[in-house]
Amino acid sequence: MQLYISPSLRHITVFPAKGFKEFMKVKVGSRRVSYRMLFYSLLFFTFLLRFVFVLTTVDTIDGETKCSTIGCLGKRLGPGILGRRFESNVPEVIYQVLEEPIGKDELKGRSDVPQSLEDFMAEIRKGKTDAKTFAFKLREMVTLLEQRTRTAKIQEYLYRHVASSSIPKQLHCLALKLANEHSTNAAARLQLPSAELVPALVDNSYFHFVLASDNVLAAAVVAKSLVRNSLRPQKVVLHIITDRKTYYPMQAWFSLHPLSPAIIEVKALHHFDWFTKGKVPVLEAMEKDQRVRSQFRGGSSAIVANNTEKPVVIAAKLQALSPKYNSVMNHIRIHLPELFPSLNKVVFLDDDIVIQTDLSPLWDIDMNGKVNGAVETCTGEDKFVMSKRLKSYLNFSHPLISKNFNPNECAWAYGMNIFDLEAWRKTNISQTYHYWVEQNLKSDLSLWQLGTLPPGLIAFHGHVQVIDPFWHMLGLGYQDNTSFSDAESAGVIHFNGRAKPWLEIAFPTLRPLWAKYINFSDKFIKSCHIRAS
Repeated sequence: MQLYISPSLRHITVFPAKGFKEFMKVKVGSRRVSYRMLFYSLLFFTFLLRFVFVLTTVDTIDGETKCSTIGCLGKRLGPGILGRRFESNVPEVIYQVLEEPIGKDELKGRSDVPQSLEDFMAEIRKGKTDAKTFAFKLREMVTLLEQRTRTAKIQEYLYRHVASSSIPKQLHCLALKLANEHSTNAAARLQLPSAELVPALVDNSYFHFVLASDNVLAAAVVAKSLVRNSLRPQKVVLHIITDRKTYYPMQAWFSLHPLSPAIIEVKALHHFDWFTKGKVPVLEAMEKDQRVRSQFRGGSSAIVANNTEKPVVIAAKLQALSPKYNSVMNHIRIHLPELFPSLNKVVFLDDDIVIQTDLSPLWDIDMNGKVNGAVETCTGEDKFVMSKRLKSYLNFSHPLISKNFNPNECAWAYGMNIFDLEAWRKTNISQTYHYWVEQNLKSDLSLWQLGTLPPGLIAFHGHVQVIDPFWHMLGLGYQDNTSFSDAESAGVIHFNGRAKPWLEIAFPTLRPLWAKYINFSDKFIKSCHIRAS
């Protein structure tokens, strides 16, 4: 093949080698190209070729271990530069040793395993150690530290489980003293509310809040923070629902600590006509749930003794044993339409929250025909707390779940919810809730493990109106990454998690936001040694 370039650089002709007079023309633009430009272009490409040659030669001379010249530029820039690939400097024997499994009892009782990185380095420097010995020592040290870390984490989870599941002696003392006061002091047995205020309990022009709790101190903080931050406390009605054993202490506290002009109602479950007539599905489900949990979980000792599961899985199973997950106070919210047949809208509050703003604007939120106004938990700056989707709560390896729900659908939170009871009564939400609770029991708790939120996510599916995250900040009971200033600026803060603010395991940086609503000079608080920190 021959190449002919015309003097004007306007045509390039290619002749085949066998003399066939077929040619092709490549037209260059009408712009004239000077010989000087052609000369500099050829000079540049010549220099570039020489540079690549020198680079490759110097790199070869440097070898694989040195990296002191320009020849290592390619290695620094990446393994694929200029078409060359570089092998790892780590000997293959190290990979082989580190990938070999080590028996769980292989290190038991051995004193020659390095206990720290300092011991490891000292032992390596002491003698001439080849790559294989180095890998063996490293594997043994890391495995030993992993085993110790796992044991320490499980012990921490167990201690937290015991601490969060037990009733602190201070709270037990408070309940006993208030019960005694109820029996000896007529002022502690007042009708709540007084007779002239009873009509307000069914008046929909008031702001109705519902709190279900068997914890007097926690209920006192919720009530006080609600009323203190309300712009129209005279329009606030707080319905407190408790159980039979806590009714007298709860009545005594709010009789002796009135929150006028707000209206406080204290009522035990057995005072509700609906609750005492016939079978209550939630109570039947709780009884079955308790039997199943005791049969299949084996208690905290059996859970902790499992050597194959990860600590986070063990922590989740321990949390599933918490009494609160089998408490009627936790399940009763699903029966709000029956408990309050005359009310159109209520805001349901958990007892581990603190209210820091006026909540009356919640009644102005357009629910768009939905039943449950809640904050979503899949979006937000805090990726640890606000990263919850349905797959975080439901077991999508079970066909009953996977065929009915989307694992990536956003979850929402209990704790501070607006419930449109009028819209609720037109749905089958309560029946759906009990159906799925029953299915979970039949499947040996394989649809989800704990809590009332998973069946709530299912029952309210398609009935949730998303509200602004300002109204509900979560996670203050299981992490302290939230700053004090951020928590202080939220409308409602929620100490969901094990580290409740009334426990000694509470996070000290966040507890003051809860404690400031307690009068520590009160005679009941003081006599039970309940302190600010």
